[in-house]
Amino acid sequence: MKSIRSIVPGLVLLAAFLVFTLLICYVDVQPIGVAASNVGFASINKDVNEFFGAHKTIYTLTEVLGYLTWLVVAFFGLIGLSQLVHRKSLLKVDRDIILLGIGYAVMLVFYVLFDKLPLNYRPAYPWDEGVLEASYPSSHTLMLVFVMATAVMQIARRVRSAGLRFALTAACVAIAAVVTVGRLACGVHWFIDIVGGVLLAAALAALYYGLCAGKNEPEAKETK
Repeated sequence: MKSIRSIVPGLVLLAAFLVFTLLICYVDVQPIGVAASNVGFASINKDVNEFFGAHKTIYTLTEVLGYLTWLVVAFFGLIGLSQLVHRKSLLKVDRDIILLGIGYAVMLVFYVLFDKLPLNYRPAYPWDEGVLEASYPSSHTLMLVFVMATAVMQIARRVRSAGLRFALTAACVAIAAVVTVGRLACGVHWFIDIVGGVLLAAALAALYYGLCAGKNEPEAKETK
């Protein structure tokens, strides 16, 4: 029963994401995207996009920070691989690492799904080529928020130094925040794309936290 309760927040957030996704298909849909493509919640999306404008420097920054996603994924992948090699059984790999790998896979499934079945397309920005590119949810926001949120838990479980834990956690939060705000401010996404990315990432992270609750408790002890 406790295990079921632990995943309720994640299920609620996932339901919120699905409802929000459904709403953007029907509420205030107007042709404001590239090549007059339709976008839900058009009025607020247009206002927010015009307010921020387009900024290639911010765009480049978020692109560079986006590569950190794969570095973090690779790092925890190496931890799992190392445990598998040394313990000689997948069943002996830490449960939270296995669940993290599954979480990464689910994240990528959502990424591919929305890329192949786009609900809207990106707004026009000065350096684009007028190509229709899937926009919802923001893939950078989805991946950075989920990867950094789950990294925070891994840091809490595996880093012994309190000072280092704080520094790494602060860095994860800062990177996720900069990318989330930056993808909106640079003008390559609609407001709803960012909201959708945050909702889905939060749902997956909450489910991961819930599934890991009480398992593989951190061995890290605070050091002075």
